[in-house]
Parts: sequence; structure tokens; C-alpha cells
Amino acid sequence: MQRLEKISAQALERVNFDKYLLAKAVGKRAEELNAGAKPLVDVDVKKHKFTDIALMEIAEGKLSVGKEE
Repeated sequence: MQRLEKISAQALERVNFDKYLLAKAVGKRAEELNAGAKPLVDVDVKKHKFTDIALMEIAEGKLSVGKEE
């Protein structure tokens, strides 16, 4: 899936290439989405995994990720 690779690369760039921080942020946000949080990006939640939506949010800068996460 080429598009997801591009999104992952953009998200990784937003967290200064800290894979651990990105994984932690995606996991935390995916849990929030699973619990009923509204996505910050315009996607069909029935067609995308929560982890993919979280990656999109981070890649597009809609979700701030910092060291305090």
C-alpha cells in the first residue's frame, strides 16, 4: 500500500524520526478512536483501521505529538 507508506514517512518526520514516540502516540490515539473519539481527518472509520487513522492525523499535523506523551 503505497499511500500508507507515504503517510507513515510524513508522520515519522513530524516526530523527528522517533519511531518509539510515533508507535506510542499511534497506539494511544487508536485506543481513543476505538473508545469513540471522533477522527480529526475526514475518513470513513468503517474502511480504515484506527491505527491508520491515527497515522493520518499525525502526518497531517492534526494531532500534536510531544515527548510528554
